[in-house]
Amino acid sequence: MRQPAVYILANKRNGTLYVGVTSNLAARVWQHKHNLVEGFSRRYKTHLLVYYELHDTVYEAITREKRLKKWRRAWKIELIESMNPAWRDLYDSLH
Repeated sequence: MRQPAVYILANKRNGTLYVGVTSNLAARVWQHKHNLVEGFSRRYKTHLLVYYELHDTVYEAITREKRLKKWRRAWKIELIESMNPAWRDLYDSLH
C-alpha cells in the first residue's frame, strides 16, 4: 500500500508514543516491529500501530506529522482513542 501516511506507534496502552510519516505504511511498521529502524522506536520498543491517517500527498502527510509532534501528549492520546479506544495493534488490518 503506497500512500502517504502519518502514524503513531506505542509500546503499550498509554505508554511511550512515536509519531512518524511514510509513503508505505505496512512496510514501515514491519521495519519498526523487527527493530530495523534505529533510534527512538527501537530503544523504547514502540512496535504497536495504534493510530494512522492516510493523506493524498507527501506534503500533507509531512505537514500533519510536524503538527502532531508539537501536540501535547494528552491530545495525542485523545486522538488515538477516538479511532482506537482499545489501543489494538492495527498492523494486521493493513493487509
